[in-house]
Amino acid sequence: MTQDELKTLVGQAAVAHVPEGGIVGVGTGSTVNQFIIALAAIKDRIQGAVSSSEASTEKLKALGIPVFDSNAVDELAVYIDGADEIDHAGHMIKGGGAALTREKIVAAQSKRFICIADESKLVHRLGAFPLPVEVIPMATHRVIRQFAGLGGTAVVRQKNGAPLVTDNGQHIVDVTGLRITDPLAFESDVNQWPGVVTVGVFAHQKAAICLLGTASGVKTLTF
Repeated sequence: MTQDELKTLVGQAAVAHVPEGGIVGVGTGSTVNQFIIALAAIKDRIQGAVSSSEASTEKLKALGIPVFDSNAVDELAVYIDGADEIDHAGHMIKGGGAALTREKIVAAQSKRFICIADESKLVHRLGAFPLPVEVIPMATHRVIRQFAGLGGTAVVRQKNGAPLVTDNGQHIVDVTGLRITDPLAFESDVNQWPGVVTVGVFAHQKAAICLLGTASGVKTLTF
């Protein structure tokens, strides 16, 4: 089974976790795009969605799914999103699609985070995937130096030959060479650095469930 087929499989499986009559939190990325397509088939059974990115908002609206501003909704029953890495405790690295800040906001607004991913994303320790960190541009080089002090190599993410600009008007640095042995402490620490908007470690907003696409079907991991 190809990676695209696995993404479709878990995207479809996630629909079973969407509460009828409710508003669902929707993440960002190629796996979530498959969930959005599956969600459109039951759009008459839900009120709509809160989206974590402009890209997902466009896809939802194009399929006739109403999108609510997060400030107009008190609490979401469930948030469904992918991950770049997920460990066996449900901690994740996210932000490959540059939407990590809004993803973390919607995750914090939700009772339950359901991660949808293919089996290549399951790891024993976070850190092999370059860690995305959203930063205020004037702090970029100082944040890069701080990561160097931890043994990491940080570079500014580029798009079309210039620094990528997020939906929030900020930049992303991607950090390699880290060994994240304590995700909770690491997330708390880096989030305190001046100029960091948010770090792409999701430990405080970790997954409750992971629907993992494998060659033998969807496996459900509960944390």
